[in-house]
Amino acid sequence: MTNKSASSSKVAHPWSSEPLLAKALRYAQEMHHLSREDWRFGLTSAFVLEFLARSTLAATSPALLADPKDWNNLYFALGRQPTAPKFIPKSIDSSSVLTRLRDIIPAFTTELEGFAAQHLNRRNEELHTGAIPFEGLPTTWLAPFYQTCQVLLASVSLDLDYLFGADEAKLAETLISASRDESARAVQKAISAHKTVWEAKDVAEREPLSQKAGIWATRQHGHRVTCPACASQALVMGTAISAPVKRLEDDLIIEVQDHLPTKFECVACNLKIAGLSQLAACGLGATYKSTSTYDAADYYAPEDRYEEFEDDNNEY
Repeated sequence: MTNKSASSSKVAHPWSSEPLLAKALRYAQEMHHLSREDWRFGLTSAFVLEFLARSTLAATSPALLADPKDWNNLYFALGRQPTAPKFIPKSIDSSSVLTRLRDIIPAFTTELEGFAAQHLNRRNEELHTGAIPFEGLPTTWLAPFYQTCQVLLASVSLDLDYLFGADEAKLAETLISASRDESARAVQKAISAHKTVWEAKDVAEREPLSQKAGIWATRQHGHRVTCPACASQALVMGTAISAPVKRLEDDLIIEVQDHLPTKFECVACNLKIAGLSQLAACGLGATYKSTSTYDAADYYAPEDRYEEFEDDNNEY
């Protein structure tokens, strides 16, 4: 007698939507074990985008992933086993996946397609050349990344929570909203006005102001950046978006925490910018790391006995 319960369950086709989406989820989970400034964070995000895009296309039909140069690829995509000798199934490249998605999903605009192509090209550079495209890459790519993922997930009735969890999805929505705020582009007029006033000053007047700004930026709490109006040292300040990560180096405790920018100030030309949307519009909206250093013995002493070393918000 045949035991039906002992029969093995059917294995999902490797080009079907579900296993591709599960792989995107796996990389999304790995991605958020890393700091946003870590080059591996960017590389892992590219894997998320690759598998999400393929899963979305396969949701229409796995046949759309088949390389058309050999009909056996289509036969394989349909769940059949080709009899061609030495056959290895081949799917279309990522650029073809994105082109097909653009034609199938109205919300997947040419702008999002362009971002996705650029981001996946960075992955290709990382894997196939000596270049290191994710090293030191500003996190301004996060807003279009999350928006692209949002559009692809929505097309299969899912949302950002599915891939990234509630907390990261909330941050993603904030970044997307800021990038869409067209009114924030008025900040460029403010920058231009301050730049005009700055350039009208003679060199003898500008130099001490820039030096003063450099000293001020070093002593204050924030992330040091270059002012878009006068090119002096300035500060971006923000709020924490992750729990601090601690590591021990010699006798010191190094504590690192990701922050989302909320305001900018330059004391040289007096330019001030408030709000993530305006900061994003002028290229200052990237997340940054705040790094604090403590003596290990003092760190674990009672609170009223330890003194914190000066914060360094400029770790790269």
